[in-house]
Amino acid sequence: MTTEVAAATADRFDDLAVMLGPKRPDASVCWCLSHRLDSRTDRGLVGPARGEYVRKLCGRDQGPGVLAYDDGEVVGWAAVAPRSELPFARSRKIPHVDDLPAWSVWCIRVRPGHRGRGISHDLLEGAVAYARSQGAVAVEGYPVDNQGAKVDTTMAYVGTRALFERAGFTKAADTTSVSGGFPRVLMRLNSR
Repeated sequence: MTTEVAAATADRFDDLAVMLGPKRPDASVCWCLSHRLDSRTDRGLVGPARGEYVRKLCGRDQGPGVLAYDDGEVVGWAAVAPRSELPFARSRKIPHVDDLPAWSVWCIRVRPGHRGRGISHDLLEGAVAYARSQGAVAVEGYPVDNQGAKVDTTMAYVGTRALFERAGFTKAADTTSVSGGFPRVLMRLNSR
């Protein structure tokens, strides 16, 4: 299997909707906005308005993330953006380690039936490559430090420390954030 990773652009919105959209058009699912928007704005977007917001993000010069494809079928998603545009910039739980204009990778999803094939590794690598192509000097992630314990699938979207370490990231700081019962750590990869 060869996985291709590409930026989530306007012409790929339908694929992004497969990864993030609801089964019912009027449902208010995450659309990967809960960590992209401040809580007030996030709560104010309901039903189809959430998807339309993401459609606009796909039309910007910097897309909202990357998509993974296996033989032309969309199989994964990773959110990546400048930390300065995200609530992480004001987080009390996830610290700033320096003044570098870091980008954040905060959501990695692989469709059921495609998991266990290394697609999350391809997505993280693709997110880093995309951030660097946009001028990122550092990329951060905030995965769980589960020390090999099983992570509930619904909470695994933040990634694991081991996933980030395999991509060359190193632990830069502890956080006071928890996901799925596990502490989260700040992992950092500086540009080469």
